[in-house]
Amino acid sequence: MTAGIDPGCVRLRLGVEHGRICKVDVSSERPAIAPRLRGRPADDAVRLVPLLFALCGKAQGRAAALALAAARGEECNARIDAAIQTEALREHLWRWLLDLPPLLGGVPLREEFVAAVGWIAAGQRDPLAALLAGPRLEALCRALHAMEDVAAQPVTLLSPLDAHSSLREWPRLDAGFCRHPHWHGAAAETGAIARQGSPGTPAPALAARWLARLEELRDWAAGSEKVGAGGTASAASGTAGSGRALVETARGLLMHEIVLDGERIADYFIVAPTEWNFHPQGPLVGWLTGRDAGDRKALHSFVARAVAALDPCVRWDCQIAGDQPEKEVPA
Repeated sequence: MTAGIDPGCVRLRLGVEHGRICKVDVSSERPAIAPRLRGRPADDAVRLVPLLFALCGKAQGRAAALALAAARGEECNARIDAAIQTEALREHLWRWLLDLPPLLGGVPLREEFVAAVGWIAAGQRDPLAALLAGPRLEALCRALHAMEDVAAQPVTLLSPLDAHSSLREWPRLDAGFCRHPHWHGAAAETGAIARQGSPGTPAPALAARWLARLEELRDWAAGSEKVGAGGTASAASGTAGSGRALVETARGLLMHEIVLDGERIADYFIVAPTEWNFHPQGPLVGWLTGRDAGDRKALHSFVARAVAALDPCVRWDCQIAGDQPEKEVPA
């Protein structure tokens, strides 16, 4: 059943007028999971869920299991789940050590990445703290601040939530909310930037999101991470045999909701961080609207950095005016 499943794509369509971007259309195209799970035995469906997602499989699987347990009446107060936390930290390291250097004109820090992943797996905080405070990361931070960026803009950051508080905000999920989630009627951003807030030192928009991930890594290395950080999970029972789980992944808030009919899945809803961060009214629109489109190579380079700052969990492509679509870029 899992063969041939396309994980989805974030598509950007940029309109150009008088040499500047005048229109930004953002869409997140994801496969419909609910139809594949409806009617299945609940335990079988939950075992299948992590197989359907290429990234954050631990978080997806744990969210599914917690949502099912909550639908059966077993709730879970917010706490840091070690396996999900490790997965989130590894994703942050991947972005900082492997993805960011090429975006800044350098080469991936592969040896540092392998070592750092091993330290986290072994619970060795001190060597990671040394790496994060060392010259390689300092150089990356300097290059990050020197790159072309955009001024910080007012954005709505998703407030910290656990499963119980989410039920007060959204008593039941539906397919429309899963496509375009909203916070108090507006688009909102999730992820480390929402969990950490603005960096201590003022930073432009793209750099601020990278620095928030770095701070989450540093918090773990210092042993100062708290509930609400990446890796936090909770679950609560709703009405009529429903259960909802919330998990803070590297990219932000992941929500799973299961509705049972006996011991079979009556309905299933998933809200992924990418749907929050690549909302049609999300931050990309403000970052790109009005930019000079005369130098297409420079524009494509900036778009790549802007997308990376928001970190989609699927590939992306971009079409500018009448251009042919770019080659899809792996997440």
